[in-house]
Amino acid sequence: MATVLSTKKLTTAQKQLLLGAKIGLVEYNAINIEFLSFSSNIDLVENAIITSKNAFKAIQDKVKIEKAFVVGSKTAALLKENDIEITETAENASALAEKIIENHQNKHFVFFCGNKRRDELPLQLKENQVSFKEIQVYKTGLNFAEFKQEFDGVLFFSPSGVDSYFSKNKIGEATAFCIGTTTANSVKKHTKNIKIATLPSIENVIVQVVKKYNKH
Repeated sequence: MATVLSTKKLTTAQKQLLLGAKIGLVEYNAINIEFLSFSSNIDLVENAIITSKNAFKAIQDKVKIEKAFVVGSKTAALLKENDIEITETAENASALAEKIIENHQNKHFVFFCGNKRRDELPLQLKENQVSFKEIQVYKTGLNFAEFKQEFDGVLFFSPSGVDSYFSKNKIGEATAFCIGTTTANSVKKHTKNIKIATLPSIENVIVQVVKKYNKH
């Protein structure tokens, strides 16, 4: 039986997808998220850039958003559940920046982000003279854990999770299953044996695992 390590604790339904396919699972949280207090004097944001669910969770009780510009289908779904109008969505930050530059050049934005946010989106906006304010609303910490056993696959969901895992472990012959290309690019330094989810969701990462190891 194949056994995989998930660098994020899974929900019961997500675990069942693996266990139902006769795949063994070890799981831990490679990162932890801490929401930060921020003094922005902003109660209402006309155009908010939200690139992760954590960014929204950090502000949802503090700030009212009129229009959201969002990365990821799961983040978009969370905002819709909270009755927030979504103007643009994209599968990664760089693609969202392109849509903003192309269609919303003259608006002012507030970009809610974490301390490990990537540079692409703010750089693209700056280069194209798009007005925005950046507010850090959460912090990503690394949880280091060392694993003695060998796994058939390791599941990764963020570049920070990749950094956390590889600070104490190697991957050997195991396949790295990644939620998206940004995460996969972080893994490439350590292995070429990578499978990327066709959609950036935890469930789709699990689908790739099941496809590989459940041949029945």
